[in-house]
Amino acid sequence: MTIPAWMLLGFASWTLLLLMVTVGIYRWSLILTGRREVSSFRADPIEEADWHKRGTRAHANCIENLPVFGAIVIALHVGHITGFWVDAFSVAILVGRILQSTVHICFVQTNTAVSFRFSFLCVQLVGFVGLIWIIVTRLSGSS
Repeated sequence: MTIPAWMLLGFASWTLLLLMVTVGIYRWSLILTGRREVSSFRADPIEEADWHKRGTRAHANCIENLPVFGAIVIALHVGHITGFWVDAFSVAILVGRILQSTVHICFVQTNTAVSFRFSFLCVQLVGFVGLIWIIVTRLSGSS
């Protein structure tokens, strides 16, 4: 399996881990201890703990970006495109996503925290654009 495919699997795994830890464990612990009813959770968790709200949003961020990364990895696979920069951008995307989510969940969102979070998003965006650039230039040159 290629590095981009491993990184996509890592991204999907991180997305599931966030769901289980920031939403699942929190909610199920409240339900199983009788402190909340299973039907009492709103889609927009305005009355929940701040870290839980941030965790829910971090998970949504992953869901929003996972298909983008998936489409890029499929294009890399179909185009038989590999190389140092393909691997480097793919690793940077996953590392940037994990760091962005971690800052989002673990820290109160001060200007400093949001600036770090935005920096890690930018790492991912550079990775996405870099991979798209590689795909387009390699495939347009092979026609």
